[in-house]
Amino acid sequence: MELTKENILKVLGNVMEPDMKKDIVTLNLIKNIELGENKVGFELSVLKPAMHAKRRMEDACRFALERNFGKDLQVDIKVNVLSKEAQSADQRKVLPGVKHIIAVASGKGGVGKSTVSSNLAAGLADAGFKVGLVDADIYGPSTPLMFDVELEKPKTAEIDGKNMILPVENYGVKMLSIGFFADTSQAIVWRGPMASKALNQMFTDAHWGELDFMIIDLPPGTGDIHLSLVQVVPLSGVIVVSTPQPIALADASKAVSMFQMDVINVPVLGVIENMAYFTPPELPNKKYYIFGESGARKLAEDLKVPFLGELPLMQSIREAGDVGRPAVLQDNTQASQAIREIIRNFTTELK
Repeated sequence: MELTKENILKVLGNVMEPDMKKDIVTLNLIKNIELGENKVGFELSVLKPAMHAKRRMEDACRFALERNFGKDLQVDIKVNVLSKEAQSADQRKVLPGVKHIIAVASGKGGVGKSTVSSNLAAGLADAGFKVGLVDADIYGPSTPLMFDVELEKPKTAEIDGKNMILPVENYGVKMLSIGFFADTSQAIVWRGPMASKALNQMFTDAHWGELDFMIIDLPPGTGDIHLSLVQVVPLSGVIVVSTPQPIALADASKAVSMFQMDVINVPVLGVIENMAYFTPPELPNKKYYIFGESGARKLAEDLKVPFLGELPLMQSIREAGDVGRPAVLQDNTQASQAIREIIRNFTTELK
């Protein structure tokens, strides 16, 4: 076979993209083909950022070309991870009806990540968006409590011939959590692969429909769940939550670094500082920086990522979560105003 651009595309048309079940030429993943004497180079776009996925696609292309044009052919492939914007919703196999998938992460537990996740979801829904929330904190699920749906159980329905889980809904937010499938007093003792499988099912075996935003409340730290998530779900970006204290900031820095690794490569939309300060009701103009001042803001500057805003340490935010009505739904309070400002900032980062 003669080495021409037409024949190169013909050969690469036999290489399939594993998730889309279509060939890489039809999906327009091959760009800028350059030919030389017994030499070919081109750009290959891939949908998954994980290193093993990129290498598998590159090897498949190389094998197809060498098999058709000879093993002496020099093949130079530049692999690019296709941006989330380029992966249009109708192209995606997982969550095709969701426009933006946002993970909320923290390096350390107890910094208010779940509180932020629930308020972001409720605030977006209150603003008129179609919103879903996945409680991916497998070992410490809190979404059922924070949305006052502890006694609810997801139903199932047959969708396109497949039995699918229907998310629970409250305050305009569709949600799934491992907490719906376990007794409230039951400890969830699972190894990594089992936890990852349960998480994947909340995306692949659930009927989410059309959503503007899906918020994913991740477990703290950096581990199996996080790696499994980025391999299955096409994240639009991640938000990192931290308190101002140095021990939390050190772990938050690690979380940012993890998502910026080449094998993960998820845009960091910004950092949120929770429990930034305390203002006593009797001293409304006074701020006490109990955990330190502006630590997360300075971290964002050092890491060159956006700072999305700060939430004060307030009894009303804690009480709102405990009674199952997110604080952002309160009318014109300091807490709801701060959360809505953060929502405005992070939606701006998506544009």
